[in-house]
Amino acid sequence: MGATGHLGTAWRKRDYHRQWLWREANRLFDFFQNRAFNPLGGFHELDVDGRPLNAGNPVRGIHSTARMVHSFAIGSLLGRPGSDDIVDHGMKFLWEKHRDHKRGGYHWSLDNSGLLDATKQGYGHAFVLLAASSAKLAGHPDADRMIADVTEVLDKHFWEDRHGAIAEEFEADWTPIEGYRGQNSNMHLTEALMAAYEATGERFYLDRAERIADLIIRRRAAESGFRVPEHFDEDWVLDRDYRGNEMFRPSGTTPGHWLEWTRLVLQLYALGGRKHAWMPEAAKALFDQSIALGWDKEKGGFYYTLDWDDVPAKRNKLWWPMAEGVGAAAFLCEHVPDDKHEFWYRRIWDTISRHVLDNERGGWHEELTEELTPSYTLFAGKSDIYHALQACLIPLYPATGSVTRGIIEAGNR
Repeated sequence: MGATGHLGTAWRKRDYHRQWLWREANRLFDFFQNRAFNPLGGFHELDVDGRPLNAGNPVRGIHSTARMVHSFAIGSLLGRPGSDDIVDHGMKFLWEKHRDHKRGGYHWSLDNSGLLDATKQGYGHAFVLLAASSAKLAGHPDADRMIADVTEVLDKHFWEDRHGAIAEEFEADWTPIEGYRGQNSNMHLTEALMAAYEATGERFYLDRAERIADLIIRRRAAESGFRVPEHFDEDWVLDRDYRGNEMFRPSGTTPGHWLEWTRLVLQLYALGGRKHAWMPEAAKALFDQSIALGWDKEKGGFYYTLDWDDVPAKRNKLWWPMAEGVGAAAFLCEHVPDDKHEFWYRRIWDTISRHVLDNERGGWHEELTEELTPSYTLFAGKSDIYHALQACLIPLYPATGSVTRGIIEAGNR
């Protein structure tokens, strides 16, 4: 019967599927590598055809710069020509332009004329740590100093030991922006802390990742029936009435984050020596809820947000929850084997293949309507390689750590 009973051999083990994943990863590298490179520093966001948005004076957000560094550090580890130039270009921009050389920390966004948003946000600093950690594994000479710098900033300004998580946001002069704590920045910091642990071997990073997961998943998500709450006050009390940025802090709950945490919790479980029995149980519960409540059973795809009665609120379907669904299902297939997980791994890829891949122009459609047709209400084009690339590569490596670690352990250097 094969590895998954009546479903036969798992797709991740089949040569054809693995070749298909490699092809799709290469299509993403091809789409972004040269088009996104901005000779004036940083990277362009791209329109639907792969042309720079606002080419004369584009906004460069810190998360976009850092994600390109991380993604092309993966390209470098794989042996993709041109990747090292992308990594170097992005690392230089992070260090010279985003970094506050007087007061420390990293600003959120800038354009050709200078800073646009000088705030210092936990979300952005998480991605700086991820970028620097991946760059270190790819051999970048400035990675160690950036890891040390952003770690010091996170420790000094963001980390709140009484809670085991980070604060959200500060003004440029480190005046706290009060009243809010968010899971999204802490979720991405969990990913970055694991990357830093893999890059440095320092247990400190893994310990902090485990503390964040304990707060947000073992306690707060469990208290909400494994719907991951997004928004809290400064004491980490759930704020169900919060209304914020529709891209980074949408109201209600976000099933895509339940899927993202599914993978991250299992990765943390593996890196930590499989000692926390609650982690695979929580991961399975998160995935089950995302399918039961977040998947459109009639048309397919994950709704962007739900209200607190589990009714779809923002009914559009974004690319990144489906990308994260692939990674979640792949990790579950390894750590919590079940035909159901293999079935959903295949079904999510079926939906991506039919509706999300832009086979004509390249890249992935980043937003679909409820009816699964391309839409541009939140995203003007194709701005991000990170989620889609990881979806293609995660299933190709053992579910024991990050993609970068998997590549290195496979000897593809």
